[in-house]
Amino acid sequence: MRLAVTGGSGFCGAAVARLAAAAGHDVVCLGRRPGPVGRHVRWDAAGEVPDLAGADAVVHLAAAVGDPRPGRRAEAAYRAVNVGGTARLLEAARDRPVVWVSSASVYRPGPYPGPVDEDHPADGQRNAYGRTKAAGERLALAAGAVALRPRAVYGDGDRHLLPRLRRVVRGGRAWLPGPDVPMSLTAVENLAAACLAALSWPGGAYNIADDRPYRRDEVLGRVLGVPVRHVPAGLIRGIASVTPSLTRYAVDQLTDGMVLDLGRARAQGYRPRRELADYLV
Repeated sequence: MRLAVTGGSGFCGAAVARLAAAAGHDVVCLGRRPGPVGRHVRWDAAGEVPDLAGADAVVHLAAAVGDPRPGRRAEAAYRAVNVGGTARLLEAARDRPVVWVSSASVYRPGPYPGPVDEDHPADGQRNAYGRTKAAGERLALAAGAVALRPRAVYGDGDRHLLPRLRRVVRGGRAWLPGPDVPMSLTAVENLAAACLAALSWPGGAYNIADDRPYRRDEVLGRVLGVPVRHVPAGLIRGIASVTPSLTRYAVDQLTDGMVLDLGRARAQGYRPRRELADYLV
């Protein structure tokens, strides 16, 4: 098919575009910059309706991402892309299949006593990213799209997760808030495979992650290559309230112990093949 991939120049979008091309699809990358394969169609998600002429289906990954400090300017900028951009994309897509890549950040903050399934409330988000992704996702689901909810996507080319993790290193130690917790992570190849498979899934929300959860301390110790030390979570949350480089959302990602229930995606045949150990050999 001719597959439109929005955000094809980004970390996740590029992985989807490459996999789609390898599978024999005619790939069109929509965004401000060209993707790694296929034809480029320029699109500014913050204010334009995308040109989807000739496309059979759409995987939508273009998004404003990150963890901005609170404020009306950041909220408006994220809303223009994640909500307004979604509305314009759905208008252009019409009856084409759409896979809308969401995020586990839409879920209400924890802590979580058990695995989180797709019926967990999607409200109370702590930053503009989470709030606007949740609002955009609501539009996509109302239009009958598939919404994929990965958590902490990692892999070659990552420009967001690893730099954030490195901020916890001081004096040759990784200083982590609270006790060790389990957490789901998502290899970018697993997300890319799910994006293509989901073109034939029924509309709705689906959690996407690696086959099994990981232990936080082991992951960060191995990835960062330094010993792990614990500090009280309350202390770190207090610091986050007055330190521009640290936010409550960032602390939550390390303390809440989010493990995604993959049952709904597995019922559609989702079988994640990559795991963190593949990157640590």
